[in-house]
Amino acid sequence: MDGKTKTLLSTLGVIVFMGAMAWAAVPIYTWFCQVTGYGGTTNTATAGSDTVLDRTIKIRFDATTEAGMPWEFRPVEREVELKIGETGIAFYEAYNPTDRPVAGQASYNVAPFYAGEFFTKIDCFCFTEQVLQPGERVQMPLTYYVDPAIVDDRDAKFVKHITLSYTFYEIDLPEDDRQAALGTN
Repeated sequence: MDGKTKTLLSTLGVIVFMGAMAWAAVPIYTWFCQVTGYGGTTNTATAGSDTVLDRTIKIRFDATTEAGMPWEFRPVEREVELKIGETGIAFYEAYNPTDRPVAGQASYNVAPFYAGEFFTKIDCFCFTEQVLQPGERVQMPLTYYVDPAIVDDRDAKFVKHITLSYTFYEIDLPEDDRQAALGTN
């Protein structure tokens, strides 16, 4: 094999490798954040904590929509204080002011980032896509608790406030809703 062929194959190998790494970056980063809580990723559970501490923590709720998302979206209550380990419930309100059905999915983040692994969701509207009909207004629940293990973490034990932020972005309507919307026109 001559030098030009080696160079060509090496370049092609680098391009394929870089493409594969770019393709795998998002799922690997998502997995890493879910496992470590890095980047404000939360935990999920099927039930509340078995332990409730005397120490309280404030939870702040934030809501935004992605540019172009026509919904109005806000937390019903901006801040609550609860005991660490106590199960809390919060509601977010969404309103579709348009004349068409709009589907949305919520992404979230927790600040400070290192508190994310201790914020545990039991049930959340963010687990599934939401479809609002024209003029529909809904209140969507979030059931959660702050894991008592937060008080033993080197960094997180000093946290007094946790902010949970949701951003709704528009997604394609599910097929059933798309067909129903076409049938009404």
